[in-house]
Amino acid sequence: MFIAPHTILHPFGVNLVGQYLRRHTRFGFRASSAESVNWDKKQESSKRGRKNKAPAETGLEVLCDDGFGSVTVKDYLEAVRDMPKDDGGPPRWFSPVECGRPVVDNTPLLLFLPGTDGVGMELILHHKSLGMVFEVRCLHIAVSDRTPFGGLLQIVEEHIKYEHALSPNRPIFVIGDSLGGCLAISAAACNPKIDLVLILINPATSFAKTPVQAILPLLESMPSNLSVTHSQLLRYLIGEPFKMAMVSFQNGHSLQEALQKFSDSLQSMLNLISGSGDILRMDNVVWKLRLLMSGAAYANSRLHAVQAEVLLLASGNENLLPMGEAYEPFKTLKNCKLRHFRNQGHNLLMEYDFNLLTVIKGVNLYRRGRKRDVVIDFLPPTFSEFKKTLDKDYKPLHQLLSTVMFSTLENGKIVRGLAGVPDKGPTLFVGYHQLLPLEKTSIVEGFLKEKKTIIRVLSNQLLFSEHFGTLRQEFSLFDSFSVHGAVPISPTNMYKMFERKEFVVLYPGGVREALHRKGEGYQLFWPEKPEFVRMAARFGVTIIPFGCVGEDDFMEVYHYMPLDGIKSFNEDLPNVRATVTGEDGNQALHVPGFLPKVPGRLYFLFGKPIETRGMDNLVSDNKQANDLYLHTKSEVENLISYLKRKREEDPYRSIVSRTLYQATWGASAQVPTFEP
Repeated sequence: MFIAPHTILHPFGVNLVGQYLRRHTRFGFRASSAESVNWDKKQESSKRGRKNKAPAETGLEVLCDDGFGSVTVKDYLEAVRDMPKDDGGPPRWFSPVECGRPVVDNTPLLLFLPGTDGVGMELILHHKSLGMVFEVRCLHIAVSDRTPFGGLLQIVEEHIKYEHALSPNRPIFVIGDSLGGCLAISAAACNPKIDLVLILINPATSFAKTPVQAILPLLESMPSNLSVTHSQLLRYLIGEPFKMAMVSFQNGHSLQEALQKFSDSLQSMLNLISGSGDILRMDNVVWKLRLLMSGAAYANSRLHAVQAEVLLLASGNENLLPMGEAYEPFKTLKNCKLRHFRNQGHNLLMEYDFNLLTVIKGVNLYRRGRKRDVVIDFLPPTFSEFKKTLDKDYKPLHQLLSTVMFSTLENGKIVRGLAGVPDKGPTLFVGYHQLLPLEKTSIVEGFLKEKKTIIRVLSNQLLFSEHFGTLRQEFSLFDSFSVHGAVPISPTNMYKMFERKEFVVLYPGGVREALHRKGEGYQLFWPEKPEFVRMAARFGVTIIPFGCVGEDDFMEVYHYMPLDGIKSFNEDLPNVRATVTGEDGNQALHVPGFLPKVPGRLYFLFGKPIETRGMDNLVSDNKQANDLYLHTKSEVENLISYLKRKREEDPYRSIVSRTLYQATWGASAQVPTFEP
């Protein structure tokens, strides 16, 4: 395991910027770190060019390898074993070499504040993925170090202040795990004017309520060289060996192979844990618990003063800290989001299926300036995110839908697949919104698989609201939409995406179509004004009308209820709707009641591209703009009619026939459909 020392503590009362530059010159620190001094200048000089870049051109490729899953808890234990145990030095910062040089322009700074072990390597499973979009630095506290909480806070504050002095417009992300969460809260409370983003992972703010608090006097009376063997303390300090061993191998092995691999992995874990004896020595454990107690008290007394953005990540299988009332005080913060991972343990960063970068992207927290820009700050999904979300979590849904996509070539021929769709943008896909956004994940998956292109779906602002309480406390469908390109619908966002030559999906009927009433299936509820046509003409956008059918093969609407009449939504709805402007904000919302049906199939047909390049007159000519608008609407209706007629010829429209086909030819075989 290799690390690069990054910052050596400097005495107070010195010129921070001048010493920082001299230090980099003397010690030859990593170029990406030294370059942060000129961050503001680089941001200003590249501001205009950055706005014109598509996602791939920012350096982060669509479906790139973020390295997540290639490192396990075993690597963490090996890194802990190889770290200096007692070099006599104070706490210091280091930059993990695995993070590499960021591939995104003008990356924000990320400071990691470790948990009770103090080693600073808890992010090891996330080093490569975070290093692509952040400049990462971790705090290392030697096992035998006895710096009190106030001293650690001073070190963190000092580093934050001089980084802010160097680049005032650069956001600083602070990740705090357990004890590190208390440090992050305290530093933010003491520096309310600095642009900080806190990511708190099971912060130890409720340490006083844990059973460990009660047995602390007993632990203090034990011999200092005794190793900790209490199961709860071991889980809290280093995790659960049995669970860690399970992480080291995946499915696909026979029972005998799996048992042998588990046995070998467990033995390896136990050997590595025994090599971490210094961390588990009684005197070191007692000091860490004392540190936790003082840190929790300090953080709780100043929590009310936190002005920073806060993302609170809580585990469901918390071993020591109680849930519920434990995080109640955070509700008083004006800018705090909560995500609860019910099936994960206390050491959340060590869970094999927990990707921290994905969570950051899902809650729309990542930004490179003072305010987040949902278009410019968007990071395209990586391959691991695609595999986890679309190819695993939603695989049962996609198998049920068995989506078929057709497109139209320039000569008018209809073919299966997306050959008729342009390879480059700007392109605007305009179509009908299925009931309960049934088709959204399918269209995103289809373009990622076949075109290796992210498609930005303009979505109702309600989808991004945090007003829905418990619905947004789990990392769920709402967040995965953001990860895979969903963006709040607004003229400004459309303008920016067209300028960046992106693929954009627009449903003019919006939520009125998605939550339609009984008897309104496949009816278009488009607004009267042809505004998207004018904007498309301004940028020479290729408009592709598309039809989608299948909702009536999966569910049948039998009644609807005004959303205002449902108690669970009623309290939040007025505030949410007040933030939605224009025609989209005036649409009536209803919750349809529906009955499931024996699943059929979902069909897409992308029509012949409509070129607007050279049609600048559409911007000012109301009649021509309206004619093209009505033509596009008519095309969508024709495509829907075509699919409704042709699906009757599909011998595999029923899930029964598809199941029999895949049982014969294999689950991965492409199921045939009608001839277009």
